[in-house]
Amino acid sequence: MSKYLFATAAGAILLVSSAVNASAAYACNGNVCWVVKEKYTYPAESKVIVREDSWKPSADITIREERPGRGYYVGSEWRTW
Repeated sequence: MSKYLFATAAGAILLVSSAVNASAAYACNGNVCWVVKEKYTYPAESKVIVREDSWKPSADITIREERPGRGYYVGSEWRTW
């Protein structure tokens, strides 16, 4: 029985620590947003705004998938820099 309690406690600790370390935010360009794990300093001409992970998008916001590397969306086009 003590093995199960230990395993449950260890699993709970790992889950809590991973939730604390997980950090995400939204990067938005107009009404197109995507989840980012790293908060880059985007080029001024990109007009990207980074919002905290507690931000809730409204119904008129399109959420797109993050692409690998540094970049940002302009409409449906992904631009890298």
